[in-house]
Amino acid sequence: MAACAAWRFTLSESTFAELGVNDAIATALATQGITSPFPIQSLAIPLALKGTDLIGQARTGTGKTLAFGIPILQRITLPGTLGKPQALIMCPTRELALQVSGDLAVAGSNLGARVLTVYGGVGYDPQLDALKKGVDIVVGTPGRLLDLKNRRDLDLSHVSVLVLDEADEMLDLGFLPDVEKLVRATPPARQTMLFSATMPTAIMALARANLIQPVNIRAEAAQEQTLVPETTQFVYQVHDLDKPAILGKLLQNPDASKVMVFCTTKRQVERLSEDLKDRGFKATSIHGDLSQAVREKNLEKFRSGKAQAIICTDVAARGIDIDLVTHVVNYDCPDSELTYVHRIGRTGRAGNTGIAITFVDWRDVTRWKVINKALDLPFPDPPESYSTTPELLADLGISPDSSGRLLAESPHVSRADRADEDSRSKGHRDHKEHKDHKDHKKKPQTSEGRRTRRSNGVVVRSKDEAEAGSSDASQGSSGVSPSSADSTSVRVSVSEDSSDGSSTQGAPSGEKRRRRRRRTTGASTSDTPVTDAS
Repeated sequence: MAACAAWRFTLSESTFAELGVNDAIATALATQGITSPFPIQSLAIPLALKGTDLIGQARTGTGKTLAFGIPILQRITLPGTLGKPQALIMCPTRELALQVSGDLAVAGSNLGARVLTVYGGVGYDPQLDALKKGVDIVVGTPGRLLDLKNRRDLDLSHVSVLVLDEADEMLDLGFLPDVEKLVRATPPARQTMLFSATMPTAIMALARANLIQPVNIRAEAAQEQTLVPETTQFVYQVHDLDKPAILGKLLQNPDASKVMVFCTTKRQVERLSEDLKDRGFKATSIHGDLSQAVREKNLEKFRSGKAQAIICTDVAARGIDIDLVTHVVNYDCPDSELTYVHRIGRTGRAGNTGIAITFVDWRDVTRWKVINKALDLPFPDPPESYSTTPELLADLGISPDSSGRLLAESPHVSRADRADEDSRSKGHRDHKEHKDHKDHKKKPQTSEGRRTRRSNGVVVRSKDEAEAGSSDASQGSSGVSPSSADSTSVRVSVSEDSSDGSSTQGAPSGEKRRRRRRRTTGASTSDTPVTDAS
């Protein structure tokens, strides 16, 4: 498989001190082994230190964070006297915000800079407490920043430096309205810097509206690719069912110590993560449905080497800087050329080398051709490959003896046997629940074993019960002892109204009202005439 032509970034021969960076920041960076600036830093830092508005464009993984972080630390007053934020940095994702805060904390460790990271998915209280104590720099995602601003807990009236990092991703995620509201909340007399790997038309319009005579800088020539050339790329046309086997064999390669795998959906991420664990590999996952605490925990596992592979959605494709990622695997074909650029930008960072592998399913061939043409890549027709293809194994350094598993596969249970077992267990469970329900929900019964029916408080008898009652009445009138009657029959005593001689108890309520009206109007319902009360 052919690879892209490789060339390395030539680091600038100048030092941070020669760019005008003060000794405290340069010393702090030197302790972390950062002594020479990258091209974007060499171009941006001298201009930013003068307070010039900037539009910076450079490939992902080339040090844009320090290109705006160093000027911020040097231009604001440290420590701040009012406790209000003097610099605001907006990032599209929580992980990128945490990374930017970490870089600023390292660079400003000798200055006492107070940096607060603000993002959603966590409680408000720690962020509110930090704002009350006072901060110098706020780094956050637009959603939570706007929430705090609307609650009047975040005061942006003292912001002197505003930075939009990965602005095109904020546009893609729909944050642009929130970004514009936050920009309007800052003072007009501020320095604004916009950094991104790509510059869509909408972002350029945003820059023209909010930047004052900005300087547009690029760290490479316009005709050069947007991809980091230290990354060797491989593209294969593979079947979806064969992808796990290829990935498993790749993870058995000793050189694949840190592998980032990108999937399109959250469900696919979880499914693939469980599959790799079943194969015996140490894998973790990250996607938008996980809480922030779990996402940070899983990222830390991958950073520390406790997990060999991390399966993620495109939430991890922007700005996350993990040292020495050896391989990036596009398990699902990217949906655009920009997504492809940012995915494979997780490897080959800061002058290191890396390998990017893309799996193209048959249904994604047309989409890949569009991406290939847009980026001018040499892979218009990816070769059809399988987990046993010798060329694929040779390209990726996989041993022909690799099985793609560290653990033996669990015994296979046929679908019919599994369905029978589920049916038996379900039938037993349903029978037990039905029996318990019957024992618990017994209907009240009479002493005769039957339920007594009533209407308006009157016993309603069936036809047989009514005949039995009339038989009892006839026996009573002929001198037959009541004891000889059926003792199980239900009787209703009927009293005679002394005034009119008619039966009222047990009669329908409507009949009672009619009889009362007749008595009120003087109408007699009996044979005895009604006399005047006087």
